Amino acid sequence: MAQRTLSILVLHGPNLNLLGQREPGIYGSLSLNEINRLLEEQARDLAVNIDFFQSNHEGFLVDKIHDSWGKHQGILINPGAYTHTSVALRDAIAGVNIPTVEVHLSNVYRREEFRHHSYIAPVAVGQISGFGAQSYILGLQALVYHLKS
Repeated sequence: MAQRTLSILVLHGPNLNLLGQREPGIYGSLSLNEINRLLEEQARDLAVNIDFFQSNHEGFLVDKIHDSWGKHQGILINPGAYTHTSVALRDAIAGVNIPTVEVHLSNVYRREEFRHHSYIAPVAVGQISGFGAQSYILGLQALVYHLKS
């Protein structure tokens, strides 16, 4: 097996702990633990290390981003509702300057108008939305590709 040299932090924002029970018609039927297991499998295939963190509290997410400096080479984030409201998350990502990919389970551009704006997108390498749990897998693949190229 290839040596795992890259480390990726996966951040899940508010209400994602309710996946599988919260509005499954929008967010799908997989739980957060099931999504994390899929990501672990993909990380093994990509030969990267992966750490997970979920919080419903903006400051905890900001602290985790700050703590990632020097530990992780990339961040995969689903900021949840903080996508549309959090200058603090945006500034934390910009501050640590770690390549970040933003992901969303639903296609935010097919939803309410307020969801069309992301504070994270301008400081992210890219954004993937609308593919359910596969958005996370595609995001991880894209982030690793970016880091290795």
